[in-house]
Amino acid sequence: MSFRTRLFLLFGLAVSATAILASMGISASATAAFERMEEERTEAIARQVRRELDRGSQEIVRRLDAIAGTEAFRAMAAELAAPGADAAPYLNEAERVAREQGLDFLEIIGADGAIISSAHYPARFGYKKPWVIEPADWRSRGAFVEFERLPEETAAGLIAVRPAGGLYLVGGERIDREMLDTLALPPSMTAQLYERGGYRGRKADRIVERVRGSGRTAVLTEGGFFETPTTINGIPLRGRTRESLAVLVLEARHAELFRLRWFIRAMGLLGALGGIVLGAGIAWWASARLAQPVRALVEGASRVAAGDWSVRVELPPGDEIGAVAESFNRMTAELAGQRERLVQAERVAAWRELARRLAHELKNPLFPLQLTVENLQRARLGDAAQFDEVFRESSSALLAEIDQLKTIVGRFSDFARMPAPSFETIRLAGFVPPILAAFQAQWSAPGKPRIEGAWKLADPELTVDADRDLLSRAIRNLILNAMDAMPNGGRIAIRAEAAGAAVAIEVADTGSGFTEEERARLFTPYYTTKKHGTGLGLAIVQSVVADHGGTIGVESRPGEGSRFRIAIPRYRDNGAPATG
Repeated sequence: MSFRTRLFLLFGLAVSATAILASMGISASATAAFERMEEERTEAIARQVRRELDRGSQEIVRRLDAIAGTEAFRAMAAELAAPGADAAPYLNEAERVAREQGLDFLEIIGADGAIISSAHYPARFGYKKPWVIEPADWRSRGAFVEFERLPEETAAGLIAVRPAGGLYLVGGERIDREMLDTLALPPSMTAQLYERGGYRGRKADRIVERVRGSGRTAVLTEGGFFETPTTINGIPLRGRTRESLAVLVLEARHAELFRLRWFIRAMGLLGALGGIVLGAGIAWWASARLAQPVRALVEGASRVAAGDWSVRVELPPGDEIGAVAESFNRMTAELAGQRERLVQAERVAAWRELARRLAHELKNPLFPLQLTVENLQRARLGDAAQFDEVFRESSSALLAEIDQLKTIVGRFSDFARMPAPSFETIRLAGFVPPILAAFQAQWSAPGKPRIEGAWKLADPELTVDADRDLLSRAIRNLILNAMDAMPNGGRIAIRAEAAGAAVAIEVADTGSGFTEEERARLFTPYYTTKKHGTGLGLAIVQSVVADHGGTIGVESRPGEGSRFRIAIPRYRDNGAPATG
């Protein structure tokens, strides 16, 4: 995507986003205000419903008190209080009184808790309601929810209890759709009673569970993007022991809020479309104004990246883009000069480092060579018989030092002539053990520090595509490095495992370890922490790993040993860099 296109899209998106955000802000603010108003209205209605239920409770208590105060009831109570009184003549008394008082439920219960007369279930004559005669201050109690037995069902009712003349009046009204319809509710609100476990509907489930869990009134507001907002109030209806036996759910649908919200969204969409059109025009002009000089700078930077340090960008001065072009030209000129100076400095530094390392490595064998030649010269001036003996000893010393010189030169030559890897599939189970076996004689030789070798392979069938000789050389160099770190003996452990698309080979020792500064320079050619060393061992390991497309790292602390970890791709056709 070109810079001009990005500018065009950026300006267009900025203007349209501003319009959309503004419309969303207005919509959110208006919706929040409307929701607060609707919630307050719904809560007011809920309070009104609770007051109406309280009034209904008081009315039931009033009617029971009225029944208890009639002459007929007092006469019945007095007659039934006599020893051996017969309650059969009053079997239908509750039905008559309930019909006069407009009660759905009414039972007259004796002092022993037995039902004397039942208006809603006459056949229960003689059955007992033991909870009625339990110690309770029924005169101070209002109505409560109770489930009453009917001939064919059980119905919820708003029930009150009143003791009178040694008897008990238990009566109330049925809580059903007819009763709920008497509540003064607005057209947008519906009422539903949920009894025990018989409620249904996702929204009702949530509010009923919340009310029953807390025992208090709960409010729930719902409504998705395409749904009409709904406020649900749950009012607990408590039983005689204060438990929530039923929940009155008031559901109010806010259609006005739904229409207002969509009207604001439509206005916001129209504003956003207008903003997009306006933004497109501004973006087209601005992108054309800015893209041309920026394109020239991009082309100049591309040529510099390609190696053309002589490039210059010619733009009219006077604005920020012109100032950038001038700075760019000065930068390329300075970079060209700095590159030349840096190349020369690096070339000189490389030759100096090579000369320093060669001088350091060659100085050690040259001093013994000098002493040997001087001894030969002195012996030549002395006794001829003694000269032969000195000559034999000196020639042996000369040949040994010359071999050391050849070894040093060979190491530098090997590092300079590292061959390209020749890949083959190597099964590690048969590859690493022979490398360890080659060192066993040296590790267990009498008079030398004891070194223990260990080999662990997570998968016996693990293979890797690698150059057999180069990989072996890298592992041997790591083992030699570990041996140098353990002059008093120790343990060398080699482990191999699959690490994603790579194979990880670890060589760990219990040697002296490295400091943080030493770890940072370990793989630098010619750097060594040993008194006698070329500093090429780990550099060769790193070169082998790099040629295999892998990585090498080290974990180490002074006095705690070191752990070198090589990770190379398992398969040659895997172009991804090794991990692990």
